[in-house]
Amino acid sequence: MIKKIGMMVLAAGTLLANETDVMSAAYRAQWNAPEVKTRIERGIRENRMAEAAVRLPSVKPGTEVKVEQLDHAFLFGAHIFNFDQLGADDLNRKYKEMFGTLFNSATIAFYWKAFEPEPGKPRYLASEQDTAAYWNALKEPWKEFHWRRPSPEKIIEFCESKGLAMHGHPLIWGNTGWNHPSWVSKDPDKREEMERLFEKRVREICGYYKGRIPSWDIVNESVDPVPGKPRYGVMPEDYTFKVFKWAEEGFPASVRFNINDSWRGVYPPFIRDLIARGAKIDVVGLQMHLFGSQPVLDLAAGKKINHNNTSWAPADVIRYLEELDTLGRPIHLSEITIPAPGEDARANAMQAELTRDMYRLWFSWPSIYRITWWNTVDDCGARGEPLKSGIFTRQMEPKPVFHTLNGLINGEWKTRLTAKPDAEGRVTFRGFKGRYRLSYTDDAGTAKSVTFNLLKDGDGL
Repeated sequence: MIKKIGMMVLAAGTLLANETDVMSAAYRAQWNAPEVKTRIERGIRENRMAEAAVRLPSVKPGTEVKVEQLDHAFLFGAHIFNFDQLGADDLNRKYKEMFGTLFNSATIAFYWKAFEPEPGKPRYLASEQDTAAYWNALKEPWKEFHWRRPSPEKIIEFCESKGLAMHGHPLIWGNTGWNHPSWVSKDPDKREEMERLFEKRVREICGYYKGRIPSWDIVNESVDPVPGKPRYGVMPEDYTFKVFKWAEEGFPASVRFNINDSWRGVYPPFIRDLIARGAKIDVVGLQMHLFGSQPVLDLAAGKKINHNNTSWAPADVIRYLEELDTLGRPIHLSEITIPAPGEDARANAMQAELTRDMYRLWFSWPSIYRITWWNTVDDCGARGEPLKSGIFTRQMEPKPVFHTLNGLINGEWKTRLTAKPDAEGRVTFRGFKGRYRLSYTDDAGTAKSVTFNLLKDGDGL
């Protein structure tokens, strides 16, 4: 299906420019620079694909074998904070269908303020306040204390039933306004009490979940943007390091520990120091948010902006990823916000185009293994976040950016082909890494199918 959008053409999820383009010539020049374009294309081919070698028993040479990629080894995710909260059963159903079709990974909310609104009463299990019926009856759901903060148990069960990769967010976040319960004192004289409560929370959650959630943001946004100027005011001394150590004592070794922050010059040396002192940092989480319409318009115009201390020019993104790679850890693009700078077709096309280019760059990068889109539904973000940063409208209607992501994840980057075995029954092909099913008819005329994981060259049966 081809749909005209203003002077753009949307085909199979890809935006193509004709006489008038929503992106400027300067923007195009940045992304078409040979050192950028060639690196992305080569990176996708070399880092995300592998050669499969499968030997099928009792099959005649020349038999057609249907090759289908069932899912990705790479993790494409989103947060799942609006689970059952959209106000209507059909909207909730569409929201849930997004996971397991477009996304194979989900970030689950553990914000302390809503998780433990009363001391000693954490909301592990769902109550009546977490039901769809409760949310369906509300006219202003964003006024509820647990808006975007559902209790985790039924979401974990949902993710387990779908085979989704789960990520907990966050274990500790020092933001006293957004994250700390009101009963945690901000008094400078109560610093030791705050540290005791930090440790209590960490040890309780570690003991409750053990290895059930295999990946966590252990500490969220703890880097001081200006060295020597505390980000949140009163905080326990060296709390980032201490939290990692408490979590290491509480979680099994199999759990992957993430640190999570945005792009700042002070972030890599901060992580390097923690690692040097023995903090178990398994993954570097990197946020990339565009908070507002103007940064998107500036990017489309080809301006080299520095929004939230983050340049989105592709050459600068590459340089920063190279710097993070010196830490020797895989990278999780942990929180992605790319809004439409308006509600018209042109604004939606800009969002889709920028998303396509950024995802292709991130997907090509060898150390990146997971990308997590933040707010998937318009008008469902936290206060201060862009209203139109979803891939769906508030009524769960897919926007052009949805078709762009779906075209990449389930189209361009998913292998489907027909192959023929040689005289010894071997089938070889190059495909995107993930789980595969091969369907064929054996020499007795019986329909057969086999599955296997293609993760490196030579994988097969």
